[in-house]
Amino acid sequence: MNLAIIQARMTSSRLPGKVMAPVLGEPMIGRQVERLRRARRIDKLTVATSTDPSDEPLASYCESLGLAVFRGPLADVLERYRAALALYPQARAVVRLTADCPLADPQLIDEVIDHHHATGADYTSNTLGTRTYPHGLDAEVIRPAALVEAAALACDPYEREHVTPYIYRRPEVFRLAGVARAESLAALRWTVDLPEDLTFVRDVYAKLYPRNPDFDSAAVAALAVNTSGASA
Repeated sequence: MNLAIIQARMTSSRLPGKVMAPVLGEPMIGRQVERLRRARRIDKLTVATSTDPSDEPLASYCESLGLAVFRGPLADVLERYRAALALYPQARAVVRLTADCPLADPQLIDEVIDHHHATGADYTSNTLGTRTYPHGLDAEVIRPAALVEAAALACDPYEREHVTPYIYRRPEVFRLAGVARAESLAALRWTVDLPEDLTFVRDVYAKLYPRNPDFDSAAVAALAVNTSGASA
């Protein structure tokens, strides 16, 4: 089983409540889930949010989508992942996703998962080393035992909050693998951290979704090039 876990919370410091912000009539996380469900290599998709009362609406909405929802510590996201993983002992890989990426690319996620299994890596991502993909298409795949080890040993608050740094900071301990594209699109910004990011995503959905709900990254890139300032 390839277990994909989306980390999500309502208390984002820069844009609170962004995961539930409407995008073409649906909460942003719902739009992301719609895209993630097209990934062929994801066998189980679940959401890991917090036990904080602020995340009640988020948890309820995700459950209404038929998603399994795990609730754990607000600040210790690494522990949240470990505890969510423990519910699925049959998982062969954990796919880490964040809920601020409503333009997620299911084909790219499949590619990262396939590369992870082909190389036998402990950790595989499309951001390792020099970034070549737009911000907002990030995908990480972790061997469950490596994630459990990180949860047991990581002491740095940054490593607890961002889940995977304990692993990729230690190439002498863990086997790392990366996926890159020949032509870099690293200058493009498709993640949602700021109001202008959300404006860009809403514009993408308004222009592309009605014609093709399964629009791909090439279509977004073409639109981004012609959208002054919003994507950079």
